[in-house]
Amino acid sequence: MSYGSVTNRMIGRALLRPTLLLLMVRVGWRFRRRDWYRRWPFLPVPPAEYLAWRLHTAFGDEERVPSAQEVEVYLRWAQRVGKR
Repeated sequence: MSYGSVTNRMIGRALLRPTLLLLMVRVGWRFRRRDWYRRWPFLPVPPAEYLAWRLHTAFGDEERVPSAQEVEVYLRWAQRVGKR
């Protein structure tokens, strides 16, 4: 599975449940790179090093691509943790 296929599956899930799309935006915004608007590609995405670290701590392998279900579980967890 590739990141593109996971992204497509997450978009499909978000179309079926619009609250998931809002959750994806909220959690994604919290993990954006500092000064993202100053560097190409000018998108509020997290740094690659951070994503590699998250994957390593979650799965023990920074090359592993999580499934859409695992991403959704993480998003719901991050929402609960962020409310504290």
